[in-house]
Amino acid sequence: MKDAEDLKARLERQARAEGFVSCRLCRPWDVPQVPARLRAFLEAGYHGQMGWLAEREAWRGNPAALWPEARTVIMLAESYTPAHDPLAVLAQRDRGAISVYAQNRDYHDMVKKRLKRLARWLIAEGERLDRASVPPEERDPGGAPEVKVFVDTAPVPEKALGQAAGLGWQGKHTNLLSRDWGNWAFLGSIFTTLELPVDAPEVDHCGSCRACLDVCPTEAFPAPYRLDARRCISYLTIEHKGPVAEELRGKLGNRIYGCDDCLAVCPWNKFAVAASDIRYAAREELRAPNLAALAQLDDAGFRALFSGSPIKRIGRDRFVRNVLYAIGNSGEAGLAPVARGLVSDADPAVADAARWAVVRLEG
Repeated sequence: MKDAEDLKARLERQARAEGFVSCRLCRPWDVPQVPARLRAFLEAGYHGQMGWLAEREAWRGNPAALWPEARTVIMLAESYTPAHDPLAVLAQRDRGAISVYAQNRDYHDMVKKRLKRLARWLIAEGERLDRASVPPEERDPGGAPEVKVFVDTAPVPEKALGQAAGLGWQGKHTNLLSRDWGNWAFLGSIFTTLELPVDAPEVDHCGSCRACLDVCPTEAFPAPYRLDARRCISYLTIEHKGPVAEELRGKLGNRIYGCDDCLAVCPWNKFAVAASDIRYAAREELRAPNLAALAQLDDAGFRALFSGSPIKRIGRDRFVRNVLYAIGNSGEAGLAPVARGLVSDADPAVADAARWAVVRLEG
């Protein structure tokens, strides 16, 4: 047991050396509340067009079923705290607001590389531990400890596991936050067959605060700790295909990819730590991009501008649709010709958004 505790302590130091702000451990089965919460979310239809949430419900609701051999889950947080006020751009109506995490490199690639390096280190140290503490005749014939790394794209309930491991707690905005690093952090996990000592779960520290709930432009929170994704601007601008309901378009403002409002107003961000990698710093051309220029992007131009960015995955059509909603909300009559030039766009959702924008600006 002492050897395992020593390995855990060294793992935490190695994680910090890799750039993670926190490293905590739990068991895959330490989230018994997840299946019922996920079922209620799906039955309410809050997932919208994200059918993959229902298709992988069995795994997402039970991380122990995702890889039955796993004995420990290592949860890690990597800070991407912005150096600027992400809400300031909301007042610049001829400019687009892009969520902080998408203003530079794709975090999936960056976090996964760190996770893989840490996982390789863990395998090597785990083998050493096995050789030092287990007699040859008792060693596992299967060989080295196994690991699997996950960043956001697999059916893993990262936020629930993060709370179970003591990384932070799921706030009223449903995101994970911490008294040590606020809520500007990416989450990653390493599942391993190694059995390491675990940490105590974190408790809720939101208290009576409602800042994140009250700031939401679309009232996407039917209650604290509950999110209706169908009204969430991040969902509408990223996951939702086709035209957005007209009742919600005006509430998007100039947000063209994601939304940071509920994260930005959290009081616990007074303890936020600086981003761990300079590549999370905003590219100047994406901090407050010109709407007129973005609306005129063709597919090649879109791919070139967002090469290496998570924005690239939604494609030109959905992105320009979002830009046209922002143009319609701008109140800038000078942008009407830009919208008018797209009313016959080949993509129906873009053409529909262009017509809506023209009507909003010209009456």
